[in-house]
Amino acid sequence: MNLPELLGTRRILQAPMAGGTSTPALVHAVDGAGGLGSLAAGYLSAEALADRIAEVRALGTEVFGVNVFVPSGSPAPASVLDDYRSDLAEEAQRLGSEVGPAGHDDDAWDAKIDLLVNTPVSLVSFTFGCPSATVLERLREAGSATVVTATTVEEARTAVARGADGVCAQGLEAGGHRATFDPAQGDDRPLLTLLNEVVRAVDVPVVAAGGIMTGEDVVAALTAGATAVQLGTAFLRCPESGAQPAHKAALADPAFGETSLTRAFTGRPARGLTNRFMVEHPDAPAAYPEVHHMTRPLRAAAARAGDTGGMALWAGAGFRQARELPAADLVGELRDAAGPP
Repeated sequence: MNLPELLGTRRILQAPMAGGTSTPALVHAVDGAGGLGSLAAGYLSAEALADRIAEVRALGTEVFGVNVFVPSGSPAPASVLDDYRSDLAEEAQRLGSEVGPAGHDDDAWDAKIDLLVNTPVSLVSFTFGCPSATVLERLREAGSATVVTATTVEEARTAVARGADGVCAQGLEAGGHRATFDPAQGDDRPLLTLLNEVVRAVDVPVVAAGGIMTGEDVVAALTAGATAVQLGTAFLRCPESGAQPAHKAALADPAFGETSLTRAFTGRPARGLTNRFMVEHPDAPAAYPEVHHMTRPLRAAAARAGDTGGMALWAGAGFRQARELPAADLVGELRDAAGPP
């Protein structure tokens, strides 16, 4: 699919949020209102992703995206993981759970790419790195536009050099995982600063992401040169969102006053509502996906108990402006603010 044409008519993108938040119903609602919805492939098997794609299409939606996590580097040292396992023991006891096995995997990368080549979608986006030129070309030949999420000008240039059709510039304000290719070399910038630099550095469409919650935010990003904008936190409280009820409630709870970046839940920097778990584990190792697998049973137990102190409450800096309204209404408001293409 031609990316400039796609974004020319669909300038409001729903961010792909892994872990069950980006439901087929949310993607369908966004599409029906003239936006572009996306499924998150992260943490799913290729078979489960195929089922989600089929569900979206069964609802009558054909124009949508899928986001894929690019595999991380080498496994973390066992000693580092053993130390963190000990740190998590008290949390496991509190929740009546166990720390999960610290496995290192590629999130079924090859199987997911093969699936998306054989079952093309309108847009395939990537987080945590840039695929090879070969992978990007395979997807393009299958008919999909490709976008790589970048947090620096250098990452954006790498994506374009390998053949990405577009770049998503992710500002520091964004909720959830930082898309940094190498977390050890991160150079986080506020969105409008990063956006200005990326737009000048590349000659492909640039999607702006990070802290966009209102029509005013949309206008600011488009004025700064973005072709389109991507929002995640703004959709969290929508009825079509698959976010846990306790997560949705926390976004409006005065007890949560700020967001922080943390590695405590997954081993990669991610922004969420500052809670007890973050505060108790400030020195979590940079070990993804091992830490993700270790804390997964703990996060699930906390969610079952409605314990927001132990949940990963991913949210961007503008979380307080998230509203409980249908996704279609939100997209309509944002499209009105953006004005005609």
